[in-house]
Amino acid sequence: MDILNEKTYNAAIYVRLSRDDGDKEESDSILNQKELIREYLKKKSDINICSIKVDDGYSGVDFNRPAFLEMMEDIKAGKINCVVVKDLSRFGRNYIESGKYIQKVFPFLGVRFIAINDNYDSAEGSTITDNIMIPFKNLINDSYCRDSSIKIRSQLEVKRKKGDFIGSFAAYGYKKSGQNKNKLEIDEYAASIVRDIFKWKLEGMSQQGIANKLNQMGILSPMEYKRSLGERYKTTFKVKQQALWSAVAVRRILTNELYIGILEQGKRTTPNYKIKTRIERPKEEWVRVENSHEPIISKELFATVNSLLLHDTRIAPNEETVYLFSGIIACGDCRENMIRKTVPAKDKKYYYYTCSTNRYDKSSCTTHSISEKAFEEAVLLALNVHITSILDIERILNYIDTLPYRQDEILKLDAQIVKAQEELEKFQRYKLISYEHFVDKEITKEEYQEHVKRYNAKIMKAEKLILDRKQEIENIISNKTLTNLWIEHFKKYKNIEKLTRKIVVSLIEKIYVYENGKIDIHFRYQAEYENALRFIDSASKSESFNANAAFKEVI
Repeated sequence: MDILNEKTYNAAIYVRLSRDDGDKEESDSILNQKELIREYLKKKSDINICSIKVDDGYSGVDFNRPAFLEMMEDIKAGKINCVVVKDLSRFGRNYIESGKYIQKVFPFLGVRFIAINDNYDSAEGSTITDNIMIPFKNLINDSYCRDSSIKIRSQLEVKRKKGDFIGSFAAYGYKKSGQNKNKLEIDEYAASIVRDIFKWKLEGMSQQGIANKLNQMGILSPMEYKRSLGERYKTTFKVKQQALWSAVAVRRILTNELYIGILEQGKRTTPNYKIKTRIERPKEEWVRVENSHEPIISKELFATVNSLLLHDTRIAPNEETVYLFSGIIACGDCRENMIRKTVPAKDKKYYYYTCSTNRYDKSSCTTHSISEKAFEEAVLLALNVHITSILDIERILNYIDTLPYRQDEILKLDAQIVKAQEELEKFQRYKLISYEHFVDKEITKEEYQEHVKRYNAKIMKAEKLILDRKQEIENIISNKTLTNLWIEHFKKYKNIEKLTRKIVVSLIEKIYVYENGKIDIHFRYQAEYENALRFIDSASKSESFNANAAFKEVI
């Protein structure tokens, strides 16, 4: 039956709004569109309003909109034979798709299409003007959407680089600031859970163990927590009716630099304004801004925990945490991790660490066997000695800070910088003179190249000297502040009586065991420790340094 010959049309009012397209909320609101269309249809006695389809928040580029698809189903079912929109841009902003529906799909299905503000009504017949103007207007709408997309992308990129948060939802542990939605502030309840997760990992728990503990405690997962706050949050990670904590969710938190004040955005994008499928961007293209918000976790703790994630720290059967030295102790020769071995003897058990390589291939490495008890005692002793040494360094540095050494040393380095700068300018001048001689044909090309090569080497040497001296001055000026940071870290653990997993991973990076029983401990902040020793050695050569006074500071 040809429904176009009927005198009465069953119409669907279609309205759409999307700020993604650059639509202005005030002029093109859903309410305004409905009112305008109703007023227009009051004059059309042959049109009955059967339904109103609303796509609020959907881009006009993509026609996979819920209300639009519902309307098309009603059309196919014969319930609707007329579509009325405010204008062509409300119908869609995709030039090709809009033209396909208006000029092919709707005529084929016998559907009357009305765009009020564009003065288009397909029932009144297609004119030459319509055939030209409708595709032209669709093309303009498409171009407008493209230009808006470019502008919006540029604005968002500028905001990202400024450190503004532009996501729809804040990550677990944070919330959008009430004063500025582009700034993050700490959500104290969720932040306390984040701190617990890092603490438990530091104490030796696995990601799955942490997830199980959170679920047992009845702590809502990040998704469920957002929903409990009334946020319309969705994720692809949910597989059950109520999302629970998982090892993946825990690891995601442990590796997220957001918790140390670093905001990383722009990780995903769409190819263009017409394709909404999101793709991953290379890491070098991410926008990374440090100190954009208050951290929940210290950088020191974050670095320690993430170094643990690189080690093989599987939980032993019937244990809740890893062993004391898991992932820390390694063979001094093959550099592979050592494994904990149980040796039963009558009614007792003895524990040893042995090379994992030797266990699977006797010819590749020797056992490097060492008693766990003796090893633990040796490490405890070494830690206490190292911390005592650090405390001595602190006292000497405090004494040096009272001397005129700093100012004298800076003046000396400044003089060296001035001298090097003069040398730099001299050789740059010589290069220019050589070029002039070459142009005047006073020297050959080969001679000129030889001169340039020699002067470039001298220039590079002078530039390096300037950079080195400036770095030395910076080290002298900032030495006390920088020193306090790493020294305070060790001071927290002075007078250790018993080793714990937290102490081991906080103070030690790696321990190597050799076949002859030698133990090589790589402490954390080893570079800072050695820099402090060099600084003290340099200061001791100053005339203002009093060795006896420094010795008294130590004792």
